[in-house]
Amino acid sequence: MATIIGRDGVIKSGGTTIAQLRSYSIEESADTVESTVMTDTSRGFKVTLTSFSGSADVYWDPDDAGQDLLTIGAQDLAIVFYPEGDGAASGDVSYSGNMHVTGITRSGSFDGMVEASITFQGNGALTENVAP
Repeated sequence: MATIIGRDGVIKSGGTTIAQLRSYSIEESADTVESTVMTDTSRGFKVTLTSFSGSADVYWDPDDAGQDLLTIGAQDLAIVFYPEGDGAASGDVSYSGNMHVTGITRSGSFDGMVEASITFQGNGALTENVAP
C-alpha cells in the first residue's frame, strides 16, 4: 500500500497556487432520509444530497496572489487539492470543485509566524480526478 507525504500537498484556486500552505482538510458528507416502512425490522436510509467543506492553514503572505484570491465572501472560486503534489504523475489523485470562502482567521504571537486559517463551503460537487 502506498503512503503519501503530507508536505507534497498543493492547493490551487483559479489555477493559482496558494503559497505558504501549512495544512488543509476537506470533508465530504451526504444527507440521508429515512426509508423505513412498517414491515421492516430495522431502519433503512437513502442518500440524498452530498456536500463538501474544508479549511486551509497558511503562513499569511499579503503579497501572495493565491492567498489574495481567498477573500471573505468570495464566491464560486475554482479550487483543486493535490494531495500528491501537482506534478501530474500517472495515477496521482486530485480533488476539484467550486467554493465560497466563509471565514478567515489571522493570528500571530511574539514567538511565532503570522498565520491565517481559511474556511470554505463547497458549491456543487467535489470531483475526484486521476492523472492518466
